[in-house]
Amino acid sequence: MNQETLIQPLRTLRVGLHLLVAALLALAAGRALVEQAPHRSAVVAAAVLLAAVYAAGPALPRPRRSRLAAATWMTALAAAWLLLLGLTPDGVWLAFPLFLTQLHLLPARWGTFAVAVTTVAAVAGVVLHQGTVTSGAVIGPVIGAAVAVAAVLGYQALYRESEQRRRLIEQLTATRADLAAAEHTAGVLAERERLAREIHDTLAQGLSSIQLLLRAAQRAMPGQPDVVAGHVEQARQTAQDNLAETRRFIRALSPPALEAGSLPAALQRLCATTGARSGLAVHFHLDGTAAPLPTPFEVALLRIAQSALANTVRHAGATRAEVTLSYMEYHVALDVVDNGVGFDPDGDTGPQGDDGGFGLAAMRARAAELGGTLTVESAPGQGAALAVSFAHQTVEGTPTSA
Repeated sequence: MNQETLIQPLRTLRVGLHLLVAALLALAAGRALVEQAPHRSAVVAAAVLLAAVYAAGPALPRPRRSRLAAATWMTALAAAWLLLLGLTPDGVWLAFPLFLTQLHLLPARWGTFAVAVTTVAAVAGVVLHQGTVTSGAVIGPVIGAAVAVAAVLGYQALYRESEQRRRLIEQLTATRADLAAAEHTAGVLAERERLAREIHDTLAQGLSSIQLLLRAAQRAMPGQPDVVAGHVEQARQTAQDNLAETRRFIRALSPPALEAGSLPAALQRLCATTGARSGLAVHFHLDGTAAPLPTPFEVALLRIAQSALANTVRHAGATRAEVTLSYMEYHVALDVVDNGVGFDPDGDTGPQGDDGGFGLAAMRARAAELGGTLTVESAPGQGAALAVSFAHQTVEGTPTSA
């Protein structure tokens, strides 16, 4: 319920109140004339005076915002009403609209006090004209006062609740805007991190391989032209692959290695290429029956294998590496094992490379993003073993483990 929903009925009630006052004054004056009351001229004059005072209320300068103006007008209105009530018992009918006016313009405490005083005056006026105290003379004004107080206080409580809801909605709207901005910022940062990992696992690794190959070619010059040619050819092939990766970034497609076939085939080619470029004996093993995975999982497994083999070539000092892709009943797993110098996985150093530490951190982040787990087992002089696993439900077209 908004503020306008409450203001519109209030305007309607004000119009109804004005019409009620006019009708009751006309009724009091008309009855005095028709019934030939002893003070009919005075009754008509008092009714006209009360109508004039009541009509002057809206013309006052903001009576609701000025307590003095409201009190002055209410005093004059009460005096005119008492005059009419003293002349005719029909004046008691004006008590109810007078109740509503007092409660509307005066503060809650003073408005309730004014209603109580007016009720006592109404009862006294009726008793004065009847010459005796009757239940009707007391119950009528009291019930009217109670109804007026309940109606006005109920409306005021509803209005306060509406204002509170309006403020809460404004706060919620502002909070949603802040949350949307925070989510946008988080999305931008996540995309930057993803691109950083992609660049590290593809372009940076490829450029590092090209650099190593060209250095080897430089050392073989000029006495070993065949070796130089082989290194240059491998560097050219690596540059071609990096160009394909760059185009993939632009097209936002899956890795070229996966476009040409399945994940096992891409890992087989990766092992063969790494072995040819580095001289490291790299072997690929497939356990279980290969099943298609969603593209994000295949990309993650391929990138982790690329990064792990690059770390092995650059930092492990190994002579052999084993890459195993396993399709199990409830999981798909990738293991990369080498016989290198090893390292302390819990220490501050590790096979992270010279590019800002995107090695193990990037692999762990890739696995965590897709709900997988990545573990590293190693010790100085004992080689290293990396294992990454994803739950079975990530496999397309197969039932979940549940």
